[in-house]
Amino acid sequence: MSIPQSGGGPIEHHDQLAEYLADGCKPKEDWRIGTEHEKFGYCKDTLKPLPFEGKRSILAVLEGLRDRHGWSEVREAGHLIGLEKDGANVSLEPGGQLELSGAPLETIHETCDEVNTHLREVKDIADEVGVGFIGLGAAPIWTHDDMPLMPKGRYALMNEYMQHVGTMGRAMMRRTCTVQVNLDFGSEADMVQKLRVSLALQPVATALFANSPFFEGKLNGYKSWRSYVWRNLDDSRTGMLPFVFEDGFGFERWVQYALDVPMYFVYRDGKYIDALGLSFRDFLRGELSALPGETPTLSDWADHLTTAFPEARIKKFIEMRGADGGPWRRLCALPAFWTGLMYDQTALDGAWDLVKGWDAETREELRVAAGRDGLQAQVGSLKMHDLAREVVALSEAGLKARGRSGAGGLVPDETHFLNTLKESIESGKVPADELLDKYNGEWGGNLTRIYQEYSY
Repeated sequence: MSIPQSGGGPIEHHDQLAEYLADGCKPKEDWRIGTEHEKFGYCKDTLKPLPFEGKRSILAVLEGLRDRHGWSEVREAGHLIGLEKDGANVSLEPGGQLELSGAPLETIHETCDEVNTHLREVKDIADEVGVGFIGLGAAPIWTHDDMPLMPKGRYALMNEYMQHVGTMGRAMMRRTCTVQVNLDFGSEADMVQKLRVSLALQPVATALFANSPFFEGKLNGYKSWRSYVWRNLDDSRTGMLPFVFEDGFGFERWVQYALDVPMYFVYRDGKYIDALGLSFRDFLRGELSALPGETPTLSDWADHLTTAFPEARIKKFIEMRGADGGPWRRLCALPAFWTGLMYDQTALDGAWDLVKGWDAETREELRVAAGRDGLQAQVGSLKMHDLAREVVALSEAGLKARGRSGAGGLVPDETHFLNTLKESIESGKVPADELLDKYNGEWGGNLTRIYQEYSY
């Protein structure tokens, strides 16, 4: 979940809303890669989720990272709720999931080094205090009541609101994890093409990274239960956004969509003011009942943009949101997958050629099937396994064309970060399939084995 935005002055005319998004346009040489990933923490002796405070807790991990590895504090209402260093931040998801929001970096080599350093630092602290961390798309055993709610004002408001919309909002907050990447665009036309391809191909990412076949200690019938949770969250702020594929789509059309997303809050003087279900359009007119007579700032607009949760979204960059959290190698594969597709024009054009003939119904059916069946998904004549093979090949070609070397020039490009995905395509098995094989085989249905074998 995003941290409060800052630095924006008052909104004096409507055009500023689209201009805010357009300000994200960058020349290609300035395009960067920002990787985010979440993981569940637990007490090694009890296999229960971490409380916020105590000897074995979220707070103990944050304090350890601060004291031993040089991170600076982020506090809210006196609580240590995050850390910052070198353009990156460590933050808390609602149920205590620990998230690294990486710095904007030039290559996958750099972003993978960042991930590796972070996980080593976390393990250094976690081992000392008897804590473990595991990367999965959904908590495999824990119930809602097992999970603490972190002391952040935003989450208290969301927790209340989620009980009145959809059916899975609070499950999303407490019991899911993702890996995401944020990528840049060069112009409005570039944004449009990238967002369309991103939305259409999120089901491929969902299938390749599916890693949540268990929930509350049982098989759930899905390869990615996390994707099921997001489909049953809040229709007003989630989904595949058919309007993005309509003629004339651009920054202003996204503004109109975002204005129709009900508000959660307004952030003022370190506090979250309840604006649940209210209208940002009213806020623009100075008629927001929570702050009568006050008009919003660009910081308020930036905050509001973080409360829309479609499969891909734009702020001043594009955020890919379809993948389950997972094992170490896939944390580097996800940014590689999308960078290869988005940052080479030939690969991007090839991806658009694959998807441009699909209608909204096909895209939605792929989304559903990907979560349920992984690489075995099929919609009409479209077979996910074949589609994934084509898309990964396009990404590989895009990464090769980028030619960004690593290891002092010893590694010629970034294509090896896709190896784990190519292995899945070769075998037909994604992480969820491997977990199911273990569960039905050597684990003998004992799901607690997952912590020992799949923790970082």
